[in-house]
Amino acid sequence: MSRPVTLFTGQWADLTLETIAEKAASWGYDGLELACWGDHFDVHRALEEDDYCEQRKELLAKYNLQVWSISNHLVGQGVCDLIDERHKEILPKHVWGDGDPEGVRQRAADEMKATARAAAKLGVPVVNGFTGSSIWSKLYSFPPNLPDTVDEGFQDFADRWNPILDVFDEVGIKFGLEVHPTEIAFDIASAERAIEALDGRETFGFNYDPSHLGYQGVDYVGFIDTFSDRIYHVHMKDVWWSDKPTKAGVFGGHTEFGNKDRYWDFVSVGRGKIDFDRIIRALNRIEYAGPLSVEWEDSGMDREVGASESADYCKKIDFSAPGAAFDSAFSDSDEE
Repeated sequence: MSRPVTLFTGQWADLTLETIAEKAASWGYDGLELACWGDHFDVHRALEEDDYCEQRKELLAKYNLQVWSISNHLVGQGVCDLIDERHKEILPKHVWGDGDPEGVRQRAADEMKATARAAAKLGVPVVNGFTGSSIWSKLYSFPPNLPDTVDEGFQDFADRWNPILDVFDEVGIKFGLEVHPTEIAFDIASAERAIEALDGRETFGFNYDPSHLGYQGVDYVGFIDTFSDRIYHVHMKDVWWSDKPTKAGVFGGHTEFGNKDRYWDFVSVGRGKIDFDRIIRALNRIEYAGPLSVEWEDSGMDREVGASESADYCKKIDFSAPGAAFDSAFSDSDEE
């Protein structure tokens, strides 16, 4: 099994799709995970123009690239969040509208439904993204959360996402939540609770990204085993964290990425503390055959250098599961 290695285009939205496609091909990628912002993939053009999706695929094919997923993280964030002026910077103008919080959430939900339909038209099986959360600010329970506060947050998530996931079901598309701080699920415990809130519906699963788990102290390999039937997509992203106490701890101390006083920081794939060998072995155990998609982030490195080396690294460390036990050669099954 040779998994395709793709590049998530979210961090490259300042470039045209053709520009990043040409670069990605030169770096050795097999395809792109298209972000639904910039000019990379327009949900509404996909639904309204008969030839838009084919044109996107033809452009990629020009550079011997394919597409296995699209991602709409920014709009997904608006579905459950407590909306404020920050969201105006990340949401499309037609989703932000007049900025009325409930209107923004409803328009974001409609946009995610449209994203599912656009993915079906493009012919990919997965939409990756965020969910937002009405209770992220309640993470540290002081003043103490009222008894039902967290329950109400998960119910709000279910109430808002079930109608979206109904459309995903209708068109045969899976949704992969990138488990991540500020989302309804940010570790194994909250991911289990999110699934429970949705009554276990299979449409909802995960875009597995170990970089958001390791520095928290979450068992990022155990995540794969725990949700073996819900790993719908994989991000290859690395993170470094300190072996010693630092000025800014796990919560970051309101420092910017790249600050020398941070306890953790995202780094180019293979340069952090994530054990990708164990991850590949776990993915083999669950028979995951989808793409390994590089989400490149490293505030201390040129992004083109990093993206190029990440493609090489991912191809080097990937390997197939064995076809038989390693000691099967000692079997006496062939003895006369």
